[in-house]
Amino acid sequence: MAYLQSLNTTHSALSIQCKNYKTLSFKPHTAKISSCLVSDVTTKPITAANSTSVSHMSKELMEADKSIMVGTYARTPVVLEKGIGSKVYDVDGKEYLDMAAGIAVNSLGHADPDWLKAVTDQASILAHVSNVFYSVPQVKLAQRLIECSFADRVFFSNSGTEANEAAIKFSRKYQRHTHPDSTDPPTEFIAFSNSFHGRTLGSLALTSKEQYRAPFEPIMPGVTFVDYGNVAEVARLVKKGNVAAVFVEPLQGEGGINSATKEFLLGLRSICDEAGALLVFDEVQCGLGRTGHLWTHEAYGIYPDIMTLAKPLAGGLPIGVVLATQEVASAIKPGDHGSTFAGSPLVCHAALTVLNKINTPSFLSDVTKKGNYLKELLAKKLKGNTHVTEIRGMGLIVGIELDILASGLVDECRENGVLVLTAGKGNVVRLVPPLVISMEELEFGAEIISKCIAAL
Repeated sequence: MAYLQSLNTTHSALSIQCKNYKTLSFKPHTAKISSCLVSDVTTKPITAANSTSVSHMSKELMEADKSIMVGTYARTPVVLEKGIGSKVYDVDGKEYLDMAAGIAVNSLGHADPDWLKAVTDQASILAHVSNVFYSVPQVKLAQRLIECSFADRVFFSNSGTEANEAAIKFSRKYQRHTHPDSTDPPTEFIAFSNSFHGRTLGSLALTSKEQYRAPFEPIMPGVTFVDYGNVAEVARLVKKGNVAAVFVEPLQGEGGINSATKEFLLGLRSICDEAGALLVFDEVQCGLGRTGHLWTHEAYGIYPDIMTLAKPLAGGLPIGVVLATQEVASAIKPGDHGSTFAGSPLVCHAALTVLNKINTPSFLSDVTKKGNYLKELLAKKLKGNTHVTEIRGMGLIVGIELDILASGLVDECRENGVLVLTAGKGNVVRLVPPLVISMEELEFGAEIISKCIAAL
């Protein structure tokens, strides 16, 4: 394990330099990997044993990983070591333009100086105390979130799926609270086709892909899936009187970069108001500036009772948030829910820095401009390609839908210095770069995608 023993030495020896990958090499693929959040069961992972495009150093670490880790991930055959801005570097020193951003997490890119200072300053004072005690950064972050959202109350967790689990519990407790004399208050939920809300059992029950749920049945009962956009069917189901909440992503990320219409969200709001059901917006992936709006639902002027957040808020540190109205929060009492690690001083101080940097008119306006430019570039460069059926998205969450699986294109982009993801049924290229990516970097990314599409 010579590489593992020399990792620290290698890290210090590698220099961060910009490189231009102008020569494109297309290699036949004998194996495909999934770049979705969850591995696609129809793809075969590239491993150290069958890959010819990774170094001995990388293969050694990949084999070590394989021998000690539970096999839940079909990882991309790249061992990343460092990053700065919108670029990341592997252990061999190769540079990549990161248009994946840790699955829409690293909105400020890598090694942002303000984020780094916030983390190091707070770590030197107080990192963790648990929720037995108060801490200044937690209160400050909660106050700031309330100031810039619809919410009156905040609950912290450690991830998106944890935030959605809390929202499930809060929804049921709210219904019990508002039906004090009922022995059978509403407990069921509505979710939608192509939804993704997490991997824990409650959130998984709200996630539409059957292959994600089937191995773990029985999971939480009482969830009905409706076609995304079908307001009439939601109205029919909610009128039965047993729906506690409707969970919806205003823009589906994992599901394929699908944007809701205003009519759809307005219809859900009206239906929930009339029936006393809660409307929950999951903005774990699309929230916090990703669409050019601080919160995606602001683009529609329609507001939820509960919103869940996570991915980008702490700049790469684990965090999840439930934002709720006072009416919902009034149902929650001490002991109803909790977390040991959630809302730690370290994570909250970092998150406050991220939130303050993103929540400015100029920053959000730049995201909109960059997103429009990226879609224009892609539309121009991919025009006429018979495999491209649609380019869509808002801000810097953009999808390129293909009529075939996208894994070949993802692999070629990686070989030529650009990291992208897939989404949907594996046929959508998902672009979620750091929000600080430059126009020149977007041009480079679009150029590589355009040239690599020949691999299809």
